[in-house]
Amino acid sequence: MHLECILNKLLKENGIKQRFIAQKASISEGTLSLIIRGKTLPTLPVAFKIAEIVGKPIEEIWIKKEPTE
Repeated sequence: MHLECILNKLLKENGIKQRFIAQKASISEGTLSLIIRGKTLPTLPVAFKIAEIVGKPIEEIWIKKEPTE
């Protein structure tokens, strides 16, 4: 299973800065950048914080994608 992160799209659509999300979620901007680029997944508590900040359910931020063969 692969998860696609659309957080960057949500931030751009709503004019929210990555720095704001990182501060509110108590993570570094570098960590948030890795999450946004799909290089790492957040812990469940951080994912819930991010979802709360942007006002979306987790499953609308990290979308389950089936691998293509």
